[in-house]
Amino acid sequence: MVLLYVFGAVALINCSYYLLFSKFSFLKPTEKISSEKYPISLIVCAKNEAENLKKHIPLWQKQNYYNFDLILINDASVDQTLEVMESFAESDPRIQIVNVKNNEAFWANKKYALTLGIKRSKNTRLVFTDADCYPASEEWLATMASNFSNEKQLVLGYGAYEKRTGFLNKMIRFETLMTAVQYFSYAKAGNPYMGVGRNLAYTSNLYYENNGFMSHIKIPSGDDDLFVNEAATAKNVSICIEPEAFTYSLPKKKKENWLVQKKRHYSTAKLYKPKHRLFLGVYYLANLLFWPLAIATMFTKFWYFGLSIIFIRLVFQYIIIGYAAKKLKEQDLVPFIPFYELFLVLTQLSIFISNSSEKNSRWK
Repeated sequence: MVLLYVFGAVALINCSYYLLFSKFSFLKPTEKISSEKYPISLIVCAKNEAENLKKHIPLWQKQNYYNFDLILINDASVDQTLEVMESFAESDPRIQIVNVKNNEAFWANKKYALTLGIKRSKNTRLVFTDADCYPASEEWLATMASNFSNEKQLVLGYGAYEKRTGFLNKMIRFETLMTAVQYFSYAKAGNPYMGVGRNLAYTSNLYYENNGFMSHIKIPSGDDDLFVNEAATAKNVSICIEPEAFTYSLPKKKKENWLVQKKRHYSTAKLYKPKHRLFLGVYYLANLLFWPLAIATMFTKFWYFGLSIIFIRLVFQYIIIGYAAKKLKEQDLVPFIPFYELFLVLTQLSIFISNSSEKNSRWK
């Protein structure tokens, strides 16, 4: 009977988090925060991204926005990245190039490169994406910018991955979906904790007020989530979830490469504010315990109660995550949500164990 009580408590915690996520899942479309238009600087940091830049710079140039410049940062690339940037800059005065060379203090440090790019900007409102990302439409920049106002200084967008065949592709997109559901929901609940650099915007005022990336400048990751964790408040954050404002990038094709990427990303979570570490830790622990306890209860005389708990929890999960997946154009993931969740929890466990004994000092 004790086992059943423990299982019920874990399932209750699960469902409590799903109720939190419903703040995003059932969010109704709202009017744009501001009709006023502001000059924007689109900032892209690239390291050895010559091929991606050839494809994506034209898409950034075609953005339907009345006044923006494009700041391209070459972060000590050894391929043709700088040459590609220069070839586009020759015919487009909106493009400014920041050529970063390695130095001993900030060797291979993306935050250092981004800092130089931000300092180059003459505009207060900044939009960020990565060199391997492309916008969903020509309205991306305008839609992100429309969420700025005098009060809203930080805009969280959705950085999606292209749909491809194979289980790894679905796992990558499921992990991206669940991460987005969490940071959008926490933001709507007045407790923002992270964003993704593939699709993020904030003001230079907010950047300088928080001393930029200085508190975590030596950490290879975190130019996005650690900055948001420090600078975001209940009042200064807006979320942008219109499909035309998504960005897309190609997912990793090999599991090993994806795991390396996730190790780098997850290594920053230990630097989040204590309350965020607690909330995220409890959510993960409840997910980790749910299925072993579910199986264990099937071998007791109260198995029918356990089955009822499983059913209720799955109903919560399918409805709330299903609606969120529809908002973010990831409906094909819905039928196998519990299976993806279980695999993701086990993958995260292996990453956390691995990160406890490894160190990484570069972003690329």
